[in-house]
Amino acid sequence: MKKIFTTMFFIMITAFLSFLIAAPIVNDSIAKKTAAELANLPLPDHTELVESVYQAGKLIGNGNGMQYFGALLIKSNLPLEELKKYYSNFAENEWDCIVEQQMRTEINVIEHGNLAFQTEIAGDNYYIVYSWGDNDTIFHDFDIRGH
Repeated sequence: MKKIFTTMFFIMITAFLSFLIAAPIVNDSIAKKTAAELANLPLPDHTELVESVYQAGKLIGNGNGMQYFGALLIKSNLPLEELKKYYSNFAENEWDCIVEQQMRTEINVIEHGNLAFQTEIAGDNYYIVYSWGDNDTIFHDFDIRGH
């Protein structure tokens, strides 16, 4: 009987540790998918994709919760309002395909942590296009970065 309890305890601990190890991997893949979905959108005319980044964790606000962020750095000769209008055609909600002018490498949308583009930004024709991803799996509860 003692051997059964020991085995059950070992299985429960192993399962819990597996979730702790798998959660960051799964959550990072969801953030990466968010950026990839943006990168797969057709670019407007006179626009080039420069770089993409992503991050998972508690990125903005207070409290607990996992958030998934994907962003593109684009360079365009189009004005900001025209880019906003273009990307709004692909947005399913208000958290998709947000366009803002990008003046430096750091991404200001992210409050917690350090996320930045690697490309040196020189000029006023760089823009960030970003979206917030979603995940309904249990893995967001087991990722320490969301707490």
